[in-house]
Amino acid sequence: MAQDPRTIGDFTATLPTGDSVSLADKVRKVLLVVNTASKCGFTPQYKGLEALWQSYRDRGFEVLAFPCNQFGHQEPGSADEIARFCEVNFGLSFPLMGKVEVNGEGAPPLWQWLKAEAPGVLGTQGIKWNFTKFLIDRQGKVVRRYAPTDKPEGLAKDIEALL
Repeated sequence: MAQDPRTIGDFTATLPTGDSVSLADKVRKVLLVVNTASKCGFTPQYKGLEALWQSYRDRGFEVLAFPCNQFGHQEPGSADEIARFCEVNFGLSFPLMGKVEVNGEGAPPLWQWLKAEAPGVLGTQGIKWNFTKFLIDRQGKVVRRYAPTDKPEGLAKDIEALL
């Protein structure tokens, strides 16, 4: 990893298998990075995320969903249990990443960078809840941070502008 990361391509992510994968191949794509949970009031947003993925994936759009158990312990399952739940209940076909912590010392460098690049309300960097979303442009830069209450379908216009 570069000492002063400036694009998403400078980072790695963990797959559900525990293997690390470079995000360098994600540069030149439009990305929506989301912390997710299966037992959250916002969990139905998986349906909207899948719809965005289906609508725009052929144009270079990807969803990077990172299950997170930091908020109300709403993602307690194993990687297999999470994947099964998402497939059965929401027909998810985009890949889920490995479970992460998005706040605190356990947050991987990717999440530290996302929060620094697009702070929340009043400049706070911490993620407040599940389904916080970050839109990344084709240059690998963070364009915008969306609150958990922002529904995926409401992001379509911003995604289209970057495609």
